Amino acid sequence: MTSITTPAADVLLTAEEYLHCAPSDYPSELVRGKIVTMNPPFSAHGYWCSEIAGTLRDFVRANRLGRVLTNDGGVITTRGPDTVRGADVAFYSYERVPPGPPPEGYWPAPDLVVEVRSSDDRWIAIQRKVTEYLESNVRVVVVIDPAPQCMHVFTSDFPSEVLSGDHVLTFPQILPGFSLRITDFFNQ
Repeated sequence: MTSITTPAADVLLTAEEYLHCAPSDYPSELVRGKIVTMNPPFSAHGYWCSEIAGTLRDFVRANRLGRVLTNDGGVITTRGPDTVRGADVAFYSYERVPPGPPPEGYWPAPDLVVEVRSSDDRWIAIQRKVTEYLESNVRVVVVIDPAPQCMHVFTSDFPSEVLSGDHVLTFPQILPGFSLRITDFFNQ
């Protein structure tokens, strides 16, 4: 069994150090060099993460486009001090992470990150995360908001948009041919 030592409160960790000392008994992220613990989300959060991950994975596998990750796969969003965010769901094209055995450690920025908003998530914190993802070379960030049944889509090149009802979520630049009608997603 490996022993994990928690660093002193005034020590700033790098992403690589965090990889080896992150607490395993509760969820956390590294934010500006500091470990920040998070409460486990409600069950509905896991449900929506599973639904979008399954939808994306089925499409990605059928078209051999890359890999879909869940369970807060670490994404380095800033360096000096380092921040490692746990994406709810992420898509990596084979251009960013080639086929074959999954590499160890943190991968480069994914093409797509999907975050599911929990009822206690504040929009200012979500916006901060979205900005970090986009500045770290994530191409598209989607925030699923279950309560009003909508999806917020963010890119670096265009204003954000909110999709609901009969709107269709697409990613023509990264997942050509993928489409998901918002009302179908929320009414499964």
